[in-house]
Order: sequence, then structure tokens, then C-alpha cells
Amino acid sequence: MEHDLSDFRKSYDKKELLESNCPNNPIELFRDWFARATNSESIEEANAMTVSAIGMDGFPKSRVVLLKKYTHEGFIFYTNYNSEKGKAIEHNNKVCISFFWPSLEQQIIIKGTAEKIADNLSDGYFESRPTGSKLGAWASNQSDVVASRQTLEKRLQELELQYKGKKIPRPPHWGGFIVKPSSMEFWQGRPNRLHDRIRYCLKDDFSWKLDRLAP
Repeated sequence: MEHDLSDFRKSYDKKELLESNCPNNPIELFRDWFARATNSESIEEANAMTVSAIGMDGFPKSRVVLLKKYTHEGFIFYTNYNSEKGKAIEHNNKVCISFFWPSLEQQIIIKGTAEKIADNLSDGYFESRPTGSKLGAWASNQSDVVASRQTLEKRLQELELQYKGKKIPRPPHWGGFIVKPSSMEFWQGRPNRLHDRIRYCLKDDFSWKLDRLAP
């Protein structure tokens, strides 16, 4: 089967990204872009981001997760630490996360190191989750092979009975990672494929070096 996509074309002309409009700290630029994405009616989940890590088999793998918090220190998401991605990050904590908002013609690519957050922070977020999500964290041995959908649903029903009227604790194998950035690249689509690419790299003194990259 062959499907030629060479005639798929789009002109990018909504905005520009100039050095004169870039703050010294890339988190501030992220904040501005993220706010615009959040307020855009054309974007359903502005916090959806792709996490890429090197798996235990040596292959890179990317998957979409949800950003749940960001600070000047980094970007936080939650997962099962025993999952494929959790094990990959534990083995090699150099990761890449990226956001792509097509309607804004913007992309952000962040390289950094991932670390587990403090248990009390994971506890606090877990407590805020809906009951079904809490039970789901217990029901699913994420990334393991399962016999059927019914196996998962049966396990969930058992947990619903077990914790009926009780507080649901956070599983010890479930919690947050924070990705601390070492570089952040901001991509703004421009006409004629001459896109704006501004990259920030963290220096030894914890200031940021800004460069423009050829598109």
C-alpha cells in the first residue's frame, strides 16, 4: 500500500517570534504561550504533551501524557513508576517533552532530566483525583500484558467494594516526575518554511543562553 502525501501543504503566517520579544528566562515565555493555548477555543487539552525516553530495549518511545504543574524548576506529570515509561526514566533520566498546538502554529521542545518528586507532593495530587482515577491507579499494572478488558473491569469492581466508604491511599508505585530543563526550544511557524526557532540553553551559572536556529 502506498499513499503519497507530498501535496499536503499549509502556509504558516499567524505570528512571529523575535529575539527582542523573548524574556531572559524561557519559563516566562512558556507561561505566555501556555496561557494563549489554554485560552484558545480550538485547543481541547493545552496541557497534553509528548514524553520521549529511551526504553530498556534501547529504542526511543514517545507517548502523550498530561502536564499537571510547572514551576521555574520544571514540569511535573504523574504516572505508574513500574510502567514502561517509569522504568525507562529510572534507567536513563534524560528525556524530552514537547507541546504542539497546530491552531497556533507553535511547538515547544524541552530537553532535561526527570526526577521523582517528593512523596508528600504526590500524595497531595493523588488526593485531588476523582475516585475512579484513584481506583484505576490500583487496578492497572500499567504496561503489563492483560488477558482481556474484562480482567481490568473485574479488578476495578473488586477495588470499589474494598474501598467503599474508605479513604483510598496512593499506591506506592504511583507518583510524579519533574522534568528539569536543560534546553527549551520555541518554534513558531512562518511563511515559506522560514520558521522562527529560538533555543534557550542552561549555562553553568544557571542563566540561559539564547540562540536562533535555522529552520
